[in-house]
Amino acid sequence: MCEHAPKWGNKACPERVVLRTSAWSADACYLQDLFVDEAVRGQGVARALIEQVAQAARERGAPRFYWLTHQNNATARTLYDKVAQYKGFIRYDYPMLYKPTVTPP
Repeated sequence: MCEHAPKWGNKACPERVVLRTSAWSADACYLQDLFVDEAVRGQGVARALIEQVAQAARERGAPRFYWLTHQNNATARTLYDKVAQYKGFIRYDYPMLYKPTVTPP
């Protein structure tokens, strides 16, 4: 997947890309992790990797390509706002090891 790896070595690559069926469509593309080493940041690396993943998703017929980032990740969000649309969703994680504080009757 990472055809840019020879140019940047191990300094930039989509770490995990998942093509999966979602509740709304088949083969949605989820970019789980994108890492660009500080040594090559600001050179268009992340944009090129995102475009590469988008092309692979198009070739698979994926109707959707998305990813998450932390709201405070201003550096990444500056790029993401240029290449994609922020749809306003906020993610909540339910604690699966949840222990109720009230015992049911």
